[in-house]
Amino acid sequence: MKLVFAGTPEVAVPALDALLASGRHEVAAVITRPDAPAGRGRRLVASPVAERAEEAGIEVLKPLKPRDEDFLARLREIAPDCCPVVAYGALLPKAALAVPARGWVNLHFSLLPAWRGAAPVQHAVMAGDEVTGASTFLIEEGLDSGPVYGVLTEEVRPADTAGDLLTRLAFAGAGLLAATMDGIEDGVLHAVPQPDEGITLAPKITVEDAQVQWSAPALRVDRVIRGCTPAPGAWTLFRGERLKLIQAAPVLDRTDLAPGELSVAKNNVYVGTGSHAVELLWVQPQGKKPMKGADWARGVRIVPGELVGV
Repeated sequence: MKLVFAGTPEVAVPALDALLASGRHEVAAVITRPDAPAGRGRRLVASPVAERAEEAGIEVLKPLKPRDEDFLARLREIAPDCCPVVAYGALLPKAALAVPARGWVNLHFSLLPAWRGAAPVQHAVMAGDEVTGASTFLIEEGLDSGPVYGVLTEEVRPADTAGDLLTRLAFAGAGLLAATMDGIEDGVLHAVPQPDEGITLAPKITVEDAQVQWSAPALRVDRVIRGCTPAPGAWTLFRGERLKLIQAAPVLDRTDLAPGELSVAKNNVYVGTGSHAVELLWVQPQGKKPMKGADWARGVRIVPGELVGV
């Protein structure tokens, strides 16, 4: 088939690579989000998908909005058979959905209908799911509601951050997307409607969502920190400034600390929660580099009974 691939972040690159390497399909062009400011200088930088496509000598389309008429006209000129999508980052209008004869097929990082939305992996970690996965489905106008072509499952490991899990799913899902394209071309793969039961939503995690509530149980605190790593980054307040929380671990034998109360040992720093304590393994003070929690605690000279989160 002639394909036009739509994707933007690094997590979409393995799928593009898999399609380029398949040998069965022609990737005629790539659609990605416009260049965005990045770094201290805030200079415009192309998306990871755009950079990979340019390396491969593929035409790159960067519409401000997918309903732009110039973009739609070019898409019609290319006349793709199918448009595979991975984390493109913009809603597709009816006019775009109507162009490829075999539709737009999205690789979504959940077992649909669970975790429909922008942040399925983060929500799976924060909810304490033991198993998640990836699905390929035919895009409709609804939110991740289209019929499903294929799925794969992936264990959520106890120490997984959202970044860890998303990386594994990106590479496993790349194979699933390539296999889905093969099955569609061969006529042996048919999309099955999603069940009406088991629908959960996974909206984008905001900075406010990533603030740790120390009155919650330790397991919930741990899940929030892992689910918000690397982005947007879990955080709390300490002496009026944000302290980013990179890695923590529940400590089952410490129940003597009030929620948010700090306790410092020689090589450890603990915080009380609504159940037992958690140890702060890695943190990042505002304006500084990541550091071990114990090193941070020594540097700021924590007073006995001092709190985070206020």
